[in-house]
Amino acid sequence: MMELDLQRVDYLQVGITSNGTMKLLPLAGKLQKIAVADNNGALQVFGMKKGEVQSVFKSQSPNKITSMALGGQASAQRDRIFVSTGAEVKAYTKKGKNFLNFNTNLSEPIQTLAVEGSELFVCGNFVYNHYHDCKDTNYMLCGDKINDVLCLPTERVQDLIPILACQDRVLRVLQGSELLYEIEVPGPPMCLQLAQNNGGDEGNEVLYGTSDGRVGLVQIGKLGPTHKWEMPNEKRNGGILCIDNFDITSDGTLDLILGRDDGQVEIYSFDEADEPVFRFGHTCAESVTSVQGGVVSAAGYEEIVCATYAGKIFSFLPDRLLQSQTKNKYGCTKLGMLRIQTLRGELDSLTTKVTSEREKYQQSAYSKTAVSAIPLFNINDKFVLNREDASYTLSLELQMPIDNVLLQSDVPVDLLDVEKNSAVVSFSACSPEEGNYLLATYRCQANTTRLELKIRSIEGQHGTLQVYITPRIQPKTCQLKCYPIKPLSLHQRTHTFDDNRPLNMLKLTGSFSLAEMHSWVCFSLPEVPERPPAGDLASFQFVSTFLNTQLDCTYRKGEGIFRSDNISTISILKDVLSKEATNKKIRLDINYDIQEETIPTTLALIHPRLEHQLLLAKKVQLIEALKELQVNESDLSFLSPEYQQILEQADKLQAEFKRQPCHLERLYGMITDLYIDKFKFKGQNVRGKVPTLLEVLDNYDFNTLCQFFEVQG
Repeated sequence: MMELDLQRVDYLQVGITSNGTMKLLPLAGKLQKIAVADNNGALQVFGMKKGEVQSVFKSQSPNKITSMALGGQASAQRDRIFVSTGAEVKAYTKKGKNFLNFNTNLSEPIQTLAVEGSELFVCGNFVYNHYHDCKDTNYMLCGDKINDVLCLPTERVQDLIPILACQDRVLRVLQGSELLYEIEVPGPPMCLQLAQNNGGDEGNEVLYGTSDGRVGLVQIGKLGPTHKWEMPNEKRNGGILCIDNFDITSDGTLDLILGRDDGQVEIYSFDEADEPVFRFGHTCAESVTSVQGGVVSAAGYEEIVCATYAGKIFSFLPDRLLQSQTKNKYGCTKLGMLRIQTLRGELDSLTTKVTSEREKYQQSAYSKTAVSAIPLFNINDKFVLNREDASYTLSLELQMPIDNVLLQSDVPVDLLDVEKNSAVVSFSACSPEEGNYLLATYRCQANTTRLELKIRSIEGQHGTLQVYITPRIQPKTCQLKCYPIKPLSLHQRTHTFDDNRPLNMLKLTGSFSLAEMHSWVCFSLPEVPERPPAGDLASFQFVSTFLNTQLDCTYRKGEGIFRSDNISTISILKDVLSKEATNKKIRLDINYDIQEETIPTTLALIHPRLEHQLLLAKKVQLIEALKELQVNESDLSFLSPEYQQILEQADKLQAEFKRQPCHLERLYGMITDLYIDKFKFKGQNVRGKVPTLLEVLDNYDFNTLCQFFEVQG
C-alpha cells in the first residue's frame, strides 16, 4: 500500500476543547459544516467557502461544554447538536435554533453523553443515567470513573444496549439498570466508537481506545463478548483520545482514524484479514481531542478535520487539491493569498486590541485602587503507569507556551530520557536527610505547549512528586501540581489472578470499617477508586509491571486478606497498613502465612531481566576500549564475532543503557529487599549479610543465588 499524501491546513482558533467536542454535520449539498464547542461555553457551527471561514451560528453558555453528540430521529440524518454544560443538556438544530434545555439535576457535572433517537444517555464521573423523552428511565452507580458512553444502533440491534468505558480497564455492557456483563480490555478505555460508524455487519461491533495507546475491536454478543483484534502500542505513542471511521483512501472501505494525547494523528487501512495497516501519521504539538472525516473545503475532496486541546481546528487535505489550484509567481494559490490577507487582517485587529488592553493595564496598575490579579490558566495533565517499561509518564499541556517546569520529590525517583522531549534539564543539589531527593528544572524552547516526562519510582518508598509549571505570560505566575508516589506504585490493576502459583498470605483483623480499609488500600496502591465499592465485600487484583508478580486484595468490615507470590509485596503492605491503622488508633491482629517456594519463583521472574542488564553493562564497558582499538587498527578481523557485534551495535547498546539508568541497581535492590523480607518474617535480621549477597550478584549465577537464599539466615 502507498502512503497517503496529505497536507495540513488550519481553519480556526477556539477556546480549550474537551474530548469529542468537534463533529462534522451530515452532508447538506456539496459540503459539510463543522460544529465545535469549547470550555468557554461557546458552541459554533461554521463552513468553508473559498478558503474562508463562514459562520453559521454561535451560541454561548455560562459553563464550559464538556461533551457533544449528534442526534436525530431513528433511521434519519443525525443533524441535531446535543451538548452538555454542567448538569444541563442543550440541543440545537443545524441552523442554530435552541429546541431543548434539559436540566438532569445530576449531583455531578455531565462528562460525556450519547443520543440514540429519543434516548439520552448521560454520565458524570461515576453516575450513569438514561432518559427516554427526557424522563428518567434507568440509573447505575459505577465503581470507577466513566470515561465514555455509547449505545448500539437501535435500527440494527433490537434491544437498547448502552456501553460504558470505565477507568478500571473494563467496558460495562448494560441492559436497563442492570449490568449484563463486563469486558476486560488491556488498558483504561478513554473513547468508544461504533465500527464502520454503524456497528459493523450486525450492528454490535465497537472500537475502543485506551490511555496507554492501544486500540481494539470487540463484538457485543447477547451472552458475552468476542474480541476481534487488538492493535498494540509498539512505538509507545500517547493514549487514544478519539476515533473515527472514514474512507480517506477512496477504496470503498472505511479507514481507521486515531487522535492521540501526544499529538499524533494516524490513519490505518484494513488488509484482507481485516487487520489494521498503517497509512499516514502526523505529529502536532498538542493533544488531539477530536478527529472526523468528511468533505468540508471542496466538493469531491475528502479530508480529515482535527481539533486540539488548545482549540486549533485544522484539516488534512489531499495534496492533489492543493496542487490543482493555480499559483502565482511566488508559488501561492489564489485561496492561499486570500487566506494570507484574512490572517493579516486578524493580526492587525489583535495588535490593536493588545495595545488597547496594555494601555488600560498600565493605567490601572499605577492607580491608587489597583489590585494585582494573578492570570489563571488551565493545565491538561496526566500521570500514567506504563506496563511496557514500568515507568510513569507525566504529560503537561497548556494553551500558552511553557517557560519552565520544576520537579521536586521527597522520595527517590529516576528521570528517564524521552525522545520527544526537547527541553533542557538541569539538576540541583539535594539534601536527602531533609526529605528532598530530587530537584530538577526543565527549560522549554519557545512555543512549547506540551511537555512529556518519564519517571520511575521505587516500591516501598512513598511520598509526593511536586511539579511547578510556569508559562510564558505576564505577570509571571506558576501553578503547583502534586502527584502521589504510592508504596506499591509499580502495580497495575488487572482482572485475572493465577491461584495455581504458590502464594504468601497476610490477614488483618480489627475494628475497622470497609471504608477505612478501602482508604488504606487506596493509599497503598494506584488505580483504586476513591470511593469504596457497593456491597459488603471489596476485591481488587494487581500485577507488578516490573516483575509480573501478582497481588489479590479482598476485604470486608473487620477483615482484610492479601495474597501475593512476592514476599516483599506482603512486607510493604504489612508495614503500610499497620502504620495507617496506628494513625487511626485502630488495633490490628496480624497473621501471615509465608510460603518458602515463592522465593525461587520470584527470583526466576527477576532472572531474565538481571541477566540482560548484567550482559548489557558488560558490553557497554567494553565499547570504549573496542573503539580505541578500531582507531588504531585497520583490520579487526582478529576480533571474536561477539566483540565485532558489540562494535556494530555500539550506538544501540549505549542508547538502551542511557534510557534505563540505575536499572541494574534497581534489580539488585529488589533481590536484597526480598532476602531481608524473607528472614524478617522469621524474626531474623540479616542486614549484616547483604555485602555477601552483593558479591554473589556480582558473580551472578541463578542456582548459586537460590542456594544462598536457602542456606543463609
